[in-house]
Formats: sequence, structure tokens, C-alpha cells
Amino acid sequence: MRGARQQASQAASQQKRAEQVEQLASRLYDDGTVSQVIRPAAVLSEANARRVLQGLQQDDARSGGRWHAEPGCWRLFERPWKNKDERSAQEAGLIGSIQVAYGMPTRYEITIFRATVTVEGTRAGFTVESLCDAALRYADLTLATCPRIDMQPPPRPFRMQ
Repeated sequence: MRGARQQASQAASQQKRAEQVEQLASRLYDDGTVSQVIRPAAVLSEANARRVLQGLQQDDARSGGRWHAEPGCWRLFERPWKNKDERSAQEAGLIGSIQVAYGMPTRYEITIFRATVTVEGTRAGFTVESLCDAALRYADLTLATCPRIDMQPPPRPFRMQ
């Protein structure tokens, strides 16, 4: 139980730091990217998570598709990668990314908590919702129909003085 609390606390801290860095970068570079924290967070059940992951794997950018899914981030590209290495990702034109947490809120579920659409994605007509819908379609879901959970930050630890 204690390990789960520590993990949740670390995840919340990392998320807060990421949000701060993202806000600073958008103010400094205002490059037209659109980033949105998904509130309340969208949650994929075990069955739907499996369907989405299988769909993303079948549409992998390294083998002729447009998605590159890693633990923590799913990225959609304009076109397949020329090679299987990360360098070819730059040439493929990133449309956007979806940040996810595996094993949250329960062991086999996946939580979608942030999505970012690049300038190229915006030009191609993508929004945060349509980017998420493109991934969720493998489970016959949309962001609007996906179950939600409002994940609150953990309470402050009790300290005796």
C-alpha cells in the first residue's frame, strides 16, 4: 500500500513539473502547439486498453503505419517512418502526442491525462479531441464517450511536530 502511495505521489509530482515546463515553453516559444490536460482524465478498462494497444501496434509508424506507442506516450505522425530508428521520426512530421499512465487507476487500466497537437497537426485539422479519438477508435470509443475519473492529488502527509 505504501509503495502505491509513493508511486502516486511521484506521478503527481512529475505531472506538475511537466505542466510547469510545458507552460514555460509555450510562453517562451508560442509555436502554435495546443496542449490540454484531460480533466477529468479518460480511463480505458482492461479490455479497451488491450484493443487500443493492439490497434496502435498494428498501425506502427516503424512498419508502414502512423502511430508510435511507448509506455507513457502515444505519438501520431503524418506518414510512416522511413527507418525503424527514432531519427526518421523527425522526417515523418509529428501531428501530436497523447500522454498516458499505464496501471492507473488500477493495474490493467490506462489513463489518458494530456494531449498535445503540434503546428503540423493543427494545420492538418487536428484538435486535442480528434487526436484522442484517432487512438480511441480502436476500442470504438471517442474522448467524449470514454469513461472518466477525476484524479485528485494525494493528501499532504501527516507530520507530527
